[in-house]
Parts: sequence; structure tokens; C-alpha cells
Amino acid sequence: MSDYAISVEHVNKMYKLYDKPSDRFKEAMGLSKKKKYREHYALHDVNFQVKKGETVGIIGTNGSGKSTILKIITGVLNPTDGEVKVNGRISALLELGAGFNQEYTGIENVYLNGTMIGFTREEIDEKLDSILEFADIGDFVNQPVKTYSSGMFVRLAFAVAINIDPEILIVDEALSVGDVFFQAKCYHKFEEFKKLGKTILFVSHDLGSIGKYCDRVVLLNQGVKLNEGNPKEMIDIYKKLLVNQYDENEEKEAKKDSVLTEEKSADSGMWKDMTTINPDIVEYGDGSATIFDYGVKDCNGNITNAIEKGTEFTIMMKVKFNKKVSDPIFAITFKDLKGTEIAGTNTMFESVNTGNVEDGDERIIKFTQQMDLQGGDYLISLGCTGYKDGEFTVYHRLYDVFNITVISQKNTVGYYDMNSKIVVE
Repeated sequence: MSDYAISVEHVNKMYKLYDKPSDRFKEAMGLSKKKKYREHYALHDVNFQVKKGETVGIIGTNGSGKSTILKIITGVLNPTDGEVKVNGRISALLELGAGFNQEYTGIENVYLNGTMIGFTREEIDEKLDSILEFADIGDFVNQPVKTYSSGMFVRLAFAVAINIDPEILIVDEALSVGDVFFQAKCYHKFEEFKKLGKTILFVSHDLGSIGKYCDRVVLLNQGVKLNEGNPKEMIDIYKKLLVNQYDENEEKEAKKDSVLTEEKSADSGMWKDMTTINPDIVEYGDGSATIFDYGVKDCNGNITNAIEKGTEFTIMMKVKFNKKVSDPIFAITFKDLKGTEIAGTNTMFESVNTGNVEDGDERIIKFTQQMDLQGGDYLISLGCTGYKDGEFTVYHRLYDVFNITVISQKNTVGYYDMNSKIVVE
């Protein structure tokens, strides 16, 4: 155990689900002989270890048990079965500010939280200046927390948790808080922890951060540890899970050559059935055409919503025409999550001759390019338009139909990486 900071051994977490509150009451009072609940395992026989000085990420789809295992490790929850051993003092960034008293001032909450973590008042006195400097909320530290904006609240909570010099840092989706400048401070502190040889365990949906910071990744799925290994391999499996393409038996057989062929990934069904799509698609058009299938293919031929920065990828769509049309225009557009159009193109801009189509004809359109956008999430819109009697006409347009997550280990300024080649002489 001396080599390990955290050891998780055969951990189960079972919740009792009742159909009615009265069933819970009857069972608690011993008024029912029959079992009134259904068993739901948030975690089932989970095992893994984290070595001292190691940075381990936990990834998985929603409901896979990521946050539950962190809460068990930090003592917020007790396991139903199994054992967790921790060797070192923990600082946990789970629900930021969960222990804050809204009536207390910021300073009072610093001491309250520090005491809850296990520090003496003298130890907190020594760290107070660094905490306040990191939070950077000015005179508000002397005001009741209930008067804080949400940004100030999380800044102070993060500053308390990150500046107490723990041996083990546990983070649950808490690195991206506050404005962009505060986020930069958070990531700088995170990198500082790694350089100091601290043990770090964190959950994140930001696959770029997982790939950049982690030595090893644990992949959970529906409460079960599906796999663990180097970040790239685990991210590749996770990408398949997101679009229901993961086959455990196939993975074992193809471990030495894990690339799915185009036939397996794209031709097994509709592309959109293997893509995470927007349940609230906005669409319109005059009905002359229908975009009936779409998806994204990565450089390995997999249909996926996640693309690694710097690699080639293809956005594809299938269009059926319901009327005779001359020279249709096919288009794609990228937006950020705020709705700002970042990039886009169409067959007219690219001088692609699309010709004439008849009623019932189908076309497959593929836009292939290199991914140079910064890491993050982008929304994709598709369109089929053209000119009828000299008037621009929308035949069918799908707004924000699906997203693309860009996985990046290096982000620069702005939306695009200029791929600069730098020479210092």
C-alpha cells in the first residue's frame, strides 16, 4: 500500500429505488414483508489503484459512476461493499462551495472550510494570503457570501481548495470556473501540482485535458470499470461508446490493430444512428430536397463526434431530391456554443460543379479538411440550397444538427491554430 496513494478494491454502490414514497416509509417501519424497492448499482465491483505522484483521469458517459466513485474516495459517500484506502491528505474539488455558510463572510468561510479539511487555525493563517491572492475578489472577502456573484463564489471556493497544499488532489469538472483569466490560473496551478509530484485524480468531459495531463485513464461505463490504460487508447474506446460502436469482444480480438474499417463503421447503418445528434434540431426549407443522413468520419475511418486537432476529418451528408433542381449548393457551417459562426464553406465557394438532379435522385456529399480549430465543442449546421428563377432558395437546412468535440493538447489564441513554425536564433 505504501506505493499507492489511492486503492479502490471491489467497490459497489447500490441505491434502493422506490416507486412511491409510501413504499419507502412502509419498509422503514417494518410494515411490509415484501421487498418494495428495486436495486440500482451506481458502481459494481470497481477496482483500480493510483500510485503516488501519478495523474489519473476517470472518463465515461453520463451515469457511469464517475462522480460517485470520487465521493466514496473522499468520504462523502460510503460504499455498499468493498474498500477504499487513501494514503495522504486529500483536497477535493467536487461541489465547489458546498460547505460554505451563506451568512458568513468570505474570510470566515475560508477558516470554516480549512477546519473541515483538517487544518488548524495557525495553518490557515499561513495560507490565507495565497488563498486571497488566488481568489482575487478584493474587499468582498469581508462581505457575506450571499452577496457574491456566482463567479466570485466559485473563485473563492476554488482558491480555498487548491491552496491548502494537499498530498492528493481530487477534481470533478472544476477546472473551468470563472472568467478566462481565472481559468488560466487554475490550469497553471494544476500543472504546478503535477511538477511537484502530487497525486491527482480527476473526472472531466474535456478529453483534451484528459489527454494532456493524465498518465493513465480509467474508463467507466454504467457503473462498471470497462478498461484502463494510456489516455489515447481509452479516449478512442470512449469515443466509440458515445456512438454505441464499442464491442468488447471485437476490441479484444483487434487489440493489436484497433482501427475500425470504414465498412464496419460507416456502412453498417445510417451515419446519424452512430452520431450524437441534437434532439431539438431546427430545420426548414421548401421541400425540394431532404438531408436524410449525416455524420463525421475521423482519420481512422470511424464515425464519431470527437476529432483530434491536427488530423484530417470528413463531414458527410446524404441528400434526396424531391424535385428537379439545377446546380444545388451544399453547405456546412461551424458555430461556437454561443452561436457565433466560426467557419464554413459550400460547393459554390469551392467551385464544385454539382450538375442537375431529377426527382428521386440522391447525392452523397463529403467535406474533407484538417482540424485546426482550438479544443472545445462546436455545433454543425448543414444546408442544401440553390437558385430558382434567379432567386436564392433554401431546399433544406438543418441548424446545429450535431456537435464536434475537438480534442487538443495545445491551444493557441483565438479560434484557429495558425500552426506557426517558430525559430529562435
